[in-house]
Amino acid sequence: MADDKNILDEFALKFSKIIEKYTEYIIVSGFVAISSGRTRATEDIDMIIRPVNKETFNKIHEDLTKNNFVCIQSKSDEEIYITYLSNFDSVRYIDKNKPLPEMELKFAKDELDDYQLKTKTKLELTGLDLWFSNVNVNIAFKEHLLKSQKDLEDAKHLRIVYKEIVFKDEIKKVKELIDKCRI
Repeated sequence: MADDKNILDEFALKFSKIIEKYTEYIIVSGFVAISSGRTRATEDIDMIIRPVNKETFNKIHEDLTKNNFVCIQSKSDEEIYITYLSNFDSVRYIDKNKPLPEMELKFAKDELDDYQLKTKTKLELTGLDLWFSNVNVNIAFKEHLLKSQKDLEDAKHLRIVYKEIVFKDEIKKVKELIDKCRI
């Protein structure tokens, strides 16, 4: 387990502590592999949240703003909610004093995202008090949908470091769900 926190870790922890006051969240994609010991660069962290109504999002945005987070797309909570999030488009938040890293935030939009939220997990290896989408979901996404060299290497890393919780049947099920929901 890592003892020292880097900039990405601190950013993710600070952001997620605000989000979890209002709704469920999961960290997905590359940061799962990176926080699990894979050495590679990234400038963003991907977060999916359970959809909230406009009033709750206004509170989230106000809390984020009060804690020095800025949305790149707009300062207006109404515009962010109506133009982006309610249309299942992502928005990006940064620390107002630093252009990087970015938190890419989006609402859960389908059965697949709902499954990810239902099977979220804390990964002890990361040393971070964060909710991650489960390892099998990440592997399925990276191998079946994303398929870039970086994603395939992330999946391989996750298969190695979490071999005791990698389940072929769940990966197969998630790949079928990806086909149903995303393709």
